[in-house]
Amino acid sequence: MVVTFEKKYLEELFETGKCSDKKHRYQPDIIRRYAKCIYFLQKAPNIEALYKYGGLRYEILTGNKAGLSSVRVNDQYRIEFSVTEIAGTDEIHVTVCNILELSNHYK
Repeated sequence: MVVTFEKKYLEELFETGKCSDKKHRYQPDIIRRYAKCIYFLQKAPNIEALYKYGGLRYEILTGNKAGLSSVRVNDQYRIEFSVTEIAGTDEIHVTVCNILELSNHYK
């Protein structure tokens, strides 16, 4: 899958392990797990492949977040993203995951 980041701090967290924005500070363990989840998203050939990784707890969100999907970083944090499938030539589908937010699940 092709993974894009909607917010700059999410890309910084993935690429460097830290963020220049003082508002978004996370513990090192959360950043490590976040990067691991992004690697899983990048390596998955399609969105259905995420179901076989039980630890990610992939789910399609409902309610006011309908149309988004999520995977869990840990029990408290999750990565919310949108999925777009693009039909290409010879029936090849490219799935683009736009990472929207690393959110505290219970806030």
